Amino acid sequence: MLVLYYAPRTRAVRIRWLLEELGTPHELRRVEFKPPSKMFTQDTPLGKLPVIDDDGVLICESGAIVEYILERHGDGLLAPAVGSPQRGPFLQWIHFAEGTAFQPVGTLVWHTFYKGDADQVPTVVETARERAHAGFAFVDEALGDREFLLGEEFSAADIMMGFTLGVAEVFELLDDRYPSLVPYLARLKSRPAFQRATAD
Repeated sequence: MLVLYYAPRTRAVRIRWLLEELGTPHELRRVEFKPPSKMFTQDTPLGKLPVIDDDGVLICESGAIVEYILERHGDGLLAPAVGSPQRGPFLQWIHFAEGTAFQPVGTLVWHTFYKGDADQVPTVVETARERAHAGFAFVDEALGDREFLLGEEFSAADIMMGFTLGVAEVFELLDDRYPSLVPYLARLKSRPAFQRATAD
Protein backbone atom coordinates (compact mmCIF):
# COMPACT_ATOMS: atom_id res chain seq x y z
CA MET A 1 0.00 0.00 0.00
CA LEU A 2 1.14 3.53 -0.72
CA VAL A 3 2.46 5.29 2.38
CA LEU A 4 2.38 9.07 2.75
CA TYR A 5 4.66 10.64 5.33
CA TYR A 6 2.56 13.53 6.49
CA ALA A 7 2.50 16.58 8.72
CA PRO A 8 -0.34 19.14 8.71
CA ARG A 9 0.21 22.57 7.16
CA THR A 10 3.06 21.31 4.98
CA ARG A 11 3.16 20.52 1.27
CA ALA A 12 2.12 17.00 2.27
CA VAL A 13 -1.42 18.43 2.30
CA ARG A 14 -1.24 18.48 -1.50
CA ILE A 15 -0.63 14.75 -1.60
CA ARG A 16 -3.24 13.87 0.98
CA TRP A 17 -5.76 16.02 -0.90
CA LEU A 18 -4.90 14.29 -4.19
CA LEU A 19 -5.26 10.83 -2.64
CA GLU A 20 -8.62 11.83 -1.17
CA GLU A 21 -9.83 13.13 -4.55
CA LEU A 22 -8.76 9.91 -6.27
CA GLY A 23 -9.97 7.60 -3.52
CA THR A 24 -6.57 5.88 -3.57
CA PRO A 25 -6.00 3.51 -0.63
CA HIS A 26 -3.04 4.68 1.42
CA GLU A 27 -1.50 4.72 4.84
CA LEU A 28 -0.99 8.11 6.46
CA ARG A 29 2.20 8.00 8.48
CA ARG A 30 2.21 11.11 10.62
CA VAL A 31 5.48 12.75 11.59
CA GLU A 32 6.11 15.86 13.62
CA PHE A 33 7.30 18.72 11.46
CA LYS A 34 10.70 20.06 12.42
CA PRO A 35 11.38 23.74 11.64
CA PRO A 36 14.06 23.61 8.93
CA SER A 37 17.16 24.94 10.68
CA LYS A 38 18.99 22.86 8.10
CA MET A 39 17.99 20.69 5.16
CA PHE A 40 16.78 17.08 5.27
CA THR A 41 15.92 16.95 8.98
CA GLN A 42 12.39 15.53 8.79
CA ASP A 43 11.69 12.06 10.20
CA THR A 44 11.02 10.51 6.80
CA PRO A 45 13.05 8.15 4.64
CA LEU A 46 14.38 11.05 2.55
CA GLY A 47 14.51 13.70 5.28
CA LYS A 48 11.88 15.88 3.59
CA LEU A 49 8.12 16.40 3.58
CA PRO A 50 6.20 15.09 1.81
CA VAL A 51 7.60 11.66 0.99
CA ILE A 52 5.74 8.67 -0.38
CA ASP A 53 6.74 5.02 -0.29
CA ASP A 54 4.92 3.11 -3.01
CA ASP A 55 5.99 -0.51 -2.60
CA GLY A 56 9.61 0.56 -2.13
CA VAL A 57 9.58 3.46 -4.57
CA LEU A 58 10.55 6.51 -2.49
CA ILE A 59 9.79 9.98 -3.85
CA CYS A 60 9.96 13.50 -2.43
CA GLU A 61 8.98 16.88 -3.98
CA SER A 62 5.24 17.45 -4.04
CA GLY A 63 4.96 18.20 -7.77
CA ALA A 64 6.86 15.05 -8.69
CA ILE A 65 4.73 13.01 -6.30
CA VAL A 66 1.54 14.40 -7.82
CA GLU A 67 2.66 13.45 -11.33
CA TYR A 68 3.79 10.00 -10.18
CA ILE A 69 0.53 9.23 -8.36
CA LEU A 70 -1.53 10.34 -11.35
CA GLU A 71 0.48 8.07 -13.66
CA ARG A 72 0.53 5.10 -11.30
CA HIS A 73 -2.83 5.34 -9.53
CA GLY A 74 -4.89 8.01 -11.30
CA ASP A 75 -6.71 5.85 -13.88
CA GLY A 76 -6.94 8.88 -16.15
CA LEU A 77 -8.51 11.12 -13.51
CA LEU A 78 -7.52 14.70 -12.62
CA ALA A 79 -5.09 15.12 -15.52
CA PRO A 80 -5.47 15.59 -19.29
CA ALA A 81 -4.19 12.72 -21.39
CA VAL A 82 -0.63 12.86 -22.65
CA GLY A 83 -0.68 14.50 -26.09
CA SER A 84 -3.98 16.31 -25.55
CA PRO A 85 -4.15 20.10 -26.04
CA GLN A 86 -4.68 20.62 -22.30
CA ARG A 87 -1.61 18.64 -21.27
CA GLY A 88 0.79 21.56 -21.75
CA PRO A 89 -1.24 24.04 -19.68
CA PHE A 90 -1.74 21.35 -17.03
CA LEU A 91 2.01 20.83 -16.67
CA GLN A 92 2.59 24.57 -16.71
CA TRP A 93 0.28 25.10 -13.73
CA ILE A 94 1.62 22.07 -11.85
CA HIS A 95 5.08 23.61 -11.91
CA PHE A 96 4.06 27.28 -11.74
CA ALA A 97 2.27 26.63 -8.46
CA GLU A 98 5.50 25.67 -6.71
CA GLY A 99 8.32 27.05 -8.84
CA THR A 100 6.94 30.56 -9.42
CA ALA A 101 3.93 31.27 -7.22
CA PHE A 102 5.14 29.66 -4.01
CA GLN A 103 8.76 30.79 -4.12
CA PRO A 104 8.22 34.36 -2.84
CA VAL A 105 5.59 33.14 -0.37
CA GLY A 106 8.18 30.68 0.89
CA THR A 107 10.52 33.60 1.51
CA LEU A 108 7.87 35.16 3.73
CA VAL A 109 7.35 31.89 5.57
CA TRP A 110 11.10 31.56 6.12
CA HIS A 111 11.65 35.04 7.54
CA THR A 112 8.39 35.20 9.50
CA PHE A 113 8.07 31.77 11.07
CA TYR A 114 11.48 30.13 10.94
CA LYS A 115 14.10 32.86 11.21
CA GLY A 116 11.81 35.36 12.92
CA ASP A 117 13.72 38.27 11.43
CA ALA A 118 11.15 39.72 9.00
CA ASP A 119 11.33 43.11 10.70
CA GLN A 120 15.11 43.16 10.18
CA VAL A 121 14.96 42.52 6.42
CA PRO A 122 12.15 44.80 5.23
CA THR A 123 13.50 45.06 1.68
CA VAL A 124 13.59 41.27 1.32
CA VAL A 125 10.04 41.00 2.66
CA GLU A 126 8.70 43.78 0.44
CA THR A 127 10.38 42.33 -2.64
CA ALA A 128 8.89 38.92 -1.85
CA ARG A 129 5.43 40.47 -1.54
CA GLU A 130 5.82 42.29 -4.86
CA ARG A 131 6.93 39.10 -6.60
CA ALA A 132 4.07 37.16 -5.05
CA HIS A 133 1.56 39.72 -6.29
CA ALA A 134 3.01 39.55 -9.80
CA GLY A 135 2.58 35.78 -9.82
CA PHE A 136 -0.95 35.91 -8.45
CA ALA A 137 -1.94 38.57 -10.98
CA PHE A 138 -0.80 36.19 -13.71
CA VAL A 139 -2.98 33.40 -12.31
CA ASP A 140 -5.95 35.70 -11.76
CA GLU A 141 -5.86 36.92 -15.36
CA ALA A 142 -5.55 33.38 -16.69
CA LEU A 143 -8.51 32.21 -14.61
CA GLY A 144 -10.87 34.93 -15.78
CA ASP A 145 -14.38 33.55 -15.42
CA ARG A 146 -13.34 29.89 -15.51
CA GLU A 147 -14.09 27.58 -12.62
CA PHE A 148 -10.65 25.99 -12.55
CA LEU A 149 -7.24 26.43 -14.12
CA LEU A 150 -8.06 24.23 -17.10
CA GLY A 151 -11.64 25.42 -17.49
CA GLU A 152 -14.68 23.65 -16.07
CA GLU A 153 -12.82 20.50 -15.04
CA PHE A 154 -11.02 20.30 -11.70
CA SER A 155 -7.52 18.82 -12.00
CA ALA A 156 -4.44 18.10 -9.92
CA ALA A 157 -3.06 21.45 -11.07
CA ASP A 158 -5.74 23.05 -8.89
CA ILE A 159 -4.49 20.99 -5.95
CA MET A 160 -0.97 22.27 -6.44
CA MET A 161 -2.17 25.87 -6.76
CA GLY A 162 -4.70 25.58 -3.96
CA PHE A 163 -2.04 24.86 -1.36
CA THR A 164 0.05 27.81 -2.54
CA LEU A 165 -2.93 30.14 -2.36
CA GLY A 166 -3.88 28.84 1.07
CA VAL A 167 -0.46 29.81 2.41
CA ALA A 168 -0.70 33.17 0.63
CA GLU A 169 -4.01 33.76 2.38
CA VAL A 170 -2.28 33.40 5.75
CA PHE A 171 -0.04 36.33 4.79
CA GLU A 172 -3.04 38.38 3.61
CA LEU A 173 -1.70 38.45 0.07
CA LEU A 174 -5.09 37.77 -1.51
CA ASP A 175 -7.45 40.73 -1.73
CA ASP A 176 -9.90 42.47 -4.03
CA ARG A 177 -7.24 43.12 -6.66
CA TYR A 178 -7.83 39.45 -7.60
CA PRO A 179 -11.51 39.20 -8.60
CA SER A 180 -11.06 35.67 -9.96
CA LEU A 181 -8.50 34.25 -7.55
CA VAL A 182 -10.32 34.81 -4.27
CA PRO A 183 -13.55 33.00 -5.28
CA TYR A 184 -11.44 30.31 -6.96
CA LEU A 185 -9.71 29.53 -3.66
CA ALA A 186 -13.10 29.45 -1.93
CA ARG A 187 -14.30 26.86 -4.46
CA LEU A 188 -11.24 24.72 -3.84
CA LYS A 189 -11.63 24.89 -0.07
CA SER A 190 -15.28 23.84 -0.34
CA ARG A 191 -14.39 20.51 -1.93
CA PRO A 192 -15.08 17.56 0.40
CA ALA A 193 -11.71 15.98 -0.39
CA PHE A 194 -9.91 19.19 0.61
CA GLN A 195 -11.89 19.36 3.83
CA ARG A 196 -11.03 15.76 4.67
CA ALA A 197 -7.36 16.37 3.89
CA THR A 198 -7.15 19.44 6.10
CA ALA A 199 -9.45 18.40 8.95
CA ASP A 200 -6.50 18.27 11.35
